[in-house]
Amino acid sequence: MFKRNPRNSNLNKQILSLAIPNIISNLSVPMLSAVDTALMGRLENEQYLGAIAIGGIIFSFVYWGFSFLRMGVTGLTAQAYGAEDSTESVLILKRALIVGMLVGLLLIVVQPLIAAFSFYLMDAGPDVERLARSYFHIRIYAAPATLSLHVFHGWFLGMQNAKYPMFVTIAVNLVNLALNLFFVKVLMLMSDGVALGTVIAQYFGLLCTIGLFLKRYRHLWNGWHLNEMLNLPALKRFFGISSDIFIRTLSVLFCHAFFTSKAAALSDTALAINAILLQFIHILAYGTDGFAFASECLVGRYKGARNIANLKSTVRYSFCWALVLSAAFSLVFALFGTHLLLFFTDKADLLTGARPYLIWIVIAAPINSVAYIWDGVFVGATASTAMRNSMLVSTAIFLLTYFLLSSLGNHGLWMTLTLFSIARGATLTFLAPKHIFSLDLPQKRGLK
Repeated sequence: MFKRNPRNSNLNKQILSLAIPNIISNLSVPMLSAVDTALMGRLENEQYLGAIAIGGIIFSFVYWGFSFLRMGVTGLTAQAYGAEDSTESVLILKRALIVGMLVGLLLIVVQPLIAAFSFYLMDAGPDVERLARSYFHIRIYAAPATLSLHVFHGWFLGMQNAKYPMFVTIAVNLVNLALNLFFVKVLMLMSDGVALGTVIAQYFGLLCTIGLFLKRYRHLWNGWHLNEMLNLPALKRFFGISSDIFIRTLSVLFCHAFFTSKAAALSDTALAINAILLQFIHILAYGTDGFAFASECLVGRYKGARNIANLKSTVRYSFCWALVLSAAFSLVFALFGTHLLLFFTDKADLLTGARPYLIWIVIAAPINSVAYIWDGVFVGATASTAMRNSMLVSTAIFLLTYFLLSSLGNHGLWMTLTLFSIARGATLTFLAPKHIFSLDLPQKRGLK
């Protein structure tokens, strides 16, 4: 697959050492979501499944709308790491933690407004909406912990440490899984139990993360010095990158929320079917994102170290590994997709209804992986403006495609989502020569 020489071998080892822990930790996230879906999908009333689907989409907006607290921190920290500037790397962490905690507390305060706006946009039945509202008002109290975990996750990755996020993510999801099973199966709290389990697990994860940070990086911490943290050029750069990533992420989430909302408008059954099928997309995304995260870390590192040769090699190898993994996913979905559906539900109407749409899951794997890896590359290079512009163009294409294909029903929805992913990959490929490979950096030989 790759040319055999020491430099390439060493670089591939670095990619895998970062990607494999990320793949393991990332796959545990949709596995938890899959178990939640399975718990709700086996209850007598399918409205519980619709409730966590609607609630999950809202929290995708609420939390991943602030994903710049991970993505921006990863790129900036990786560049500081590559430049061997440990002081700046810790300042990046401090600034982001303050922002994350303040935003988390603000989300709790304004939760009535968020709920009113979110459920106005969501076209769900009254029973599903009632259950989803209850789910939302419980889970929102995890906001400060969740956003702080985003910051620490991004910072650890920027420091080329993928093992700590893996340990924390696995621990959080195991605790979350145990709590969800207890709250749903024993206390019969249904979708509310899933929300409560998530809140408790997030604060448990934050405590674990602080402990790991102090164990390894305590020597870098020198207290909260506001004069250093409030450096105006650094803050301007951080918030500039953050605002671009914020707009980009909201665009992604808008398209997925639109997709879910239109499925809900078709019927509660269509909503439940798509909630199940999206679990396959999430598993693919979190698996492939292992290599996207590796590219974030290494592209940022080599940009900071001003090593354009290794930056280019990182991009090339990350794509190769991701495409191999996505091909494996496609094969598994094609051969065993019908059997995998049984994990999520035992209802005959949902199983029968979902089978015709499995083809969209099969073809999504290689298409989506291109967009995911480019996202990682652009994050590592902090080429946030180009990412934002790419996503705005792709969102416009998504909306146009939906209105052209809406008469095709649920197949039209899946075709629209597929073309959206193609547009993301194509626009970033077009922008890469200027924003990634034309960096004014002197070439260096070998690895730093």
